[in-house]
Amino acid sequence: MSEPTTTDTRSGIVAAAAHLLRTGGAKAVTTRAVAQEAGVPPPTIFRLFGDKDGLLEAVAEHVLAGYVATKAARAAEENGDPVEDLRAAWRAHIAFNLANPDVFLLLVAPGRLRNSSATSDGAEVLRARVARVAAARLLKVSEARAVDMIHAAGTGAVFALLGQPEDRRDPDLATALLDAVLGEILTSTSVRPDSGPIALAVALQAALPEFPALSEAERTLLAEWLSRAVAELQDRPPR
Repeated sequence: MSEPTTTDTRSGIVAAAAHLLRTGGAKAVTTRAVAQEAGVPPPTIFRLFGDKDGLLEAVAEHVLAGYVATKAARAAEENGDPVEDLRAAWRAHIAFNLANPDVFLLLVAPGRLRNSSATSDGAEVLRARVARVAAARLLKVSEARAVDMIHAAGTGAVFALLGQPEDRRDPDLATALLDAVLGEILTSTSVRPDSGPIALAVALQAALPEFPALSEAERTLLAEWLSRAVAELQDRPPR
């Protein structure tokens, strides 16, 4: 039988810590408990992760990567109404974080996963969903602003709900908050042809990769022009 590699040992420790985090919360993730769960001596944890914070960062990355993989697989199969798909993804996101509060708080700690590939992958899934909305000419703000608003609203909703006793949480709070955000970023979902210059510009941005006659430099230049036009239009005071 081959000896376990450093990678195997590291993976086993992370999996053990993730299990303790899910079942017992952050207070259960002690060096001694993780070592016992993983079947390794405590010094191994310090050798591989430096300290408990290093271990927690690895656990956060592990949990987030698994969740993002599930989100990406689900997004790849979506082909219906882009707004309804976005709503369904929102509900799943809120439910996951409320079911895993310690994981959520670990992930949103300032600077925790700044260089995390799983964080980047998760953001890309949201951007792809917003791009589908843009391609349908339903956005009246830039894709970047829409992504930022949805992300901020989702994080805020979870924080607000976690701050309430579980038996007294408002079950409609997250949905109401999403509705408010969609009201700010969406054009009418039933009238698309006259949805305005911002929606047209954002839709054209989303469709740029589908114009093979343009060179990469031309697409880059056109994307820059469109971004500037959208930024000016969305920041212009209403008349």
